[in-house]
Amino acid sequence: MNTAAPPRLPARPWRDGKRRWWLLSPAFPGLVWLNLIQYQTTGQEYWLWVSSAVMYILIPLLDLLLGADASNPPAEAMAGLERDFWYRAIVVAFIPFQFALTVHGAWIAATHDLTLIGWAGLILSVGGINGVGINTAHELGHKLPRWERWLSRIALAPVAYGHFYVEHNRGHHLHVATPQDPASSRMGESFWAFLPRTLIGSVASAWALEATKLRARGLAAWHWRNECLQAWSMTVLLFGGLCLWLGWGVLPFLLIQAFYGASLLEVVNYIEHYGLLRELDPRGRPVRCAPEHSWNSSHVVSNLFLYQLQRHSDHHAHPGRRYQALRHFEQSPQLPSGYAAMLLLAYLPPLWFAVMDKRLLAHYGGDVSRANLQPSRRAALMRRYGR
Repeated sequence: MNTAAPPRLPARPWRDGKRRWWLLSPAFPGLVWLNLIQYQTTGQEYWLWVSSAVMYILIPLLDLLLGADASNPPAEAMAGLERDFWYRAIVVAFIPFQFALTVHGAWIAATHDLTLIGWAGLILSVGGINGVGINTAHELGHKLPRWERWLSRIALAPVAYGHFYVEHNRGHHLHVATPQDPASSRMGESFWAFLPRTLIGSVASAWALEATKLRARGLAAWHWRNECLQAWSMTVLLFGGLCLWLGWGVLPFLLIQAFYGASLLEVVNYIEHYGLLRELDPRGRPVRCAPEHSWNSSHVVSNLFLYQLQRHSDHHAHPGRRYQALRHFEQSPQLPSGYAAMLLLAYLPPLWFAVMDKRLLAHYGGDVSRANLQPSRRAALMRRYGR
């Protein structure tokens, strides 16, 4: 009787089951552009609201129904994933659709007689995609190839947020989850209080970073090598060219959609680090950023649209890692849903505090003093939650 074990079959190579689903991200501006074309063809303004319904209703529902995927690629697959140009091409493909949508939206704003509802829908459509475009710029701006970093600044032009390229990489990643970071929200701070603080603080931080860098090279802050000025000049060229073509009356539309797009970035910033605080080491410096200093979410649908931005802990640990290789960390504090649903909560501070403050306290074992507290709310929070 032969008792030898049957030969073991070679292990099948790991495959990314979402490989084609990542196309949803560059498809999003293309689909919104089709909505604008449908409006132009039919004259029905409800087409201008389809993208907002997808962003604020459909994606949160799909996240709820499909849930989270906490699986990670195996270690042996990481190098191949990083090298695969397919994933890089998907990110780059977003930008031409983004610009086509922006130009078409500006033309509609200048040439069509829209109602107030139509204006709002057009601003949300164009500004929404340009807000998502900041995430595209974020993915590109962390990479080493120079052409990707230039594309990052180009993607920021329609939303007039070119300083993000400087502040995020050299400011936020250094000071994240500390009181000094304008992009890290604090416990007890509403999104509406956070928004002006981060908008003003991010510009000031980016300018200071560039001024310091140039001063070390013996150059003035207003030198053409200032990367803030380089990025802002792209917005001036884009908006100026559209105004020369369509008239100066299109400028308010361009500025309002840019503000809305920037607010989408900042509500995501609000969500990502709410109340989390890096402790100080014996020298009085913040400890190295770790997985527990970012809120994570592995909800499938939101991650497909956002290049896995929600796996934020791994991004802060490895800023140069490409989105397809980002990992889920169980030790990170976990959001109850994806960003699409969480930003709706953030717009409503009482609901946000009711949901997130108890999660934040649980993360710190009930010790509220370990959280990053809003200074104006510190005494009240300590009275309410202090031991």
